[in-house]
Parts: sequence; C-alpha cells; structure tokens
Amino acid sequence: MTSAEQVVSALIERRTTVATAESLTGGLLCATLVDVPGASAVVRGGIVAYATELKASVLGVDADALARTGPVDGLVAEQMARGARRGLGADVGVATTGVAGPGPADGFPAGTVFLGLAADGLPEGAVHVRLALSGDRAAIRRATVDHALAEVARLLR
Repeated sequence: MTSAEQVVSALIERRTTVATAESLTGGLLCATLVDVPGASAVVRGGIVAYATELKASVLGVDADALARTGPVDGLVAEQMARGARRGLGADVGVATTGVAGPGPADGFPAGTVFLGLAADGLPEGAVHVRLALSGDRAAIRRATVDHALAEVARLLR
C-alpha cells in the first residue's frame, strides 16, 4: 500500500497541492497526510462534512442528488472532492464517503465506501472509486485512508 510519506513526496516533487473532503474518515485522511514532515508545503487543508446537509452547504454537493441517493454515492464523492478542491484552492481534491459500520446505513452494508478525486486532466474533472471493505469500524476507516492515498498516488503518476 502507498504510504502518506510517498504521497507527500510525490506532491512536493510535482509542486501539486491537495485538499480533503471527509465523511466516514472524520479527518483521518488529512491527519495522516499532515503527520508527514514537510506536508505543509502541499496539504491545503481538509473539510470534515460528517452530517449529510454539510455536504451540500459547505462542499457544494447537489442537495437534490443527496436527497435522491443519500451520501453513500459515487457522484456525491466526486462533488465532495470538487468542493474541497475549489474551497481550499488545491490542485487535487480527494473525498471519502460511505458506511464505516458496525451496521448498515442508507441501504448499504458496512464497508461500502466511495472515494472521489477531482483534478485537471480527469474525465469531466472528477472520478470515483467504489470499495467493499471488511473489518470493524476502525479497520474500515483505516483501509479507506490507505486506498485514498493509493488513488492520489496513482493520479500523480
């Protein structure tokens, strides 16, 4: 798995900045990045929009789409990533939304996660990845961070 150190190093090398929009990870992704010495050169910040309505009011996710699909959705993840990128002035936005558990939520089993990535050069400016993770709440949240780091690293290649 890609480490935060590798991601920060790649961001520094490419003179690229990143911002996060987090729901189920509750700030863990941004915290993992800023644990790396030198991260202040490339990490713009993070927005934790845990409550569904904040995804619309703070990150600009389409409220009608949220009402239709709920927060566990690929397009919601993309819009969250776009909102973080725009709101925090970053080259790359990365978002996490899903169900950490222990039980199901919004009609999805625990471990259903969507990552959103927003950056120039992506089709329509953003993409999403659906994950089916296992384990307890902490393991799902940690695995989400690991997968998000890997996706950012892939984007930077």
